[in-house]
Amino acid sequence: MSVIPILRLEDVGKTYRSGSLEVAAVRGVTLTVREGEFVSVMGPSGSGKSTLMHIIGCLDTPTTGSYHLAGEDVSTMREGALADVRNRRIGFVFQQFNLLSTMSAWRNVELPLVYAGLPRAERRRRAVDALTRVGLADRLDHRPGELSGGQQQRVSVARALVTDPQLILADEPTGNLDSAATADVLDLFDELQAQGRTIVLITHEHDVSARAQREVHMRDGRLLEVDRVGAP
Repeated sequence: MSVIPILRLEDVGKTYRSGSLEVAAVRGVTLTVREGEFVSVMGPSGSGKSTLMHIIGCLDTPTTGSYHLAGEDVSTMREGALADVRNRRIGFVFQQFNLLSTMSAWRNVELPLVYAGLPRAERRRRAVDALTRVGLADRLDHRPGELSGGQQQRVSVARALVTDPQLILADEPTGNLDSAATADVLDLFDELQAQGRTIVLITHEHDVSARAQREVHMRDGRLLEVDRVGAP
């Protein structure tokens, strides 16, 4: 296991300005996530967790502080370089699934590899492998409308895995699922973490957050680590 953290936020802040008005969405956040950890970031609407997710996912850059992803400072990168990092090194799982309704499961999963310019045969092989890993080997040619909500989210997890990213970033991944499908997806995250995957999960749900190996809570833009009873 690498001694370099997968992600390291150091005194990160994000301030939005509109004219003379300034809003500090994130304030002095320091967080380290090591390889193979499953960490949840929990907080209510307005706590700053969505802004933090955008920074971790290289969808935005901090106003202050630094962010290192696998040892590389990404906090000062320009948009073109950030787009490359997002496509190659971070696998995203979103609440809305973000699947293309006219495309089969495997074609949805191969999309990041299309953008990366891989040959068609290699894309197909890796998409099939990713779908097999999430238990959908028998649903390769099904379109999203032919799949349950839980199965659609598994397709989006497969798409997140297909580039073999250093980090899986899940933003409210169970928000559109019933309790059975939620448990199914969280079981899948447990399996991935057991295989050595690094996962950061953003949620406002206590039960979902509690499934992670480690919890941090956002409040008024600040981060508060949670000490679990009986935890080492």
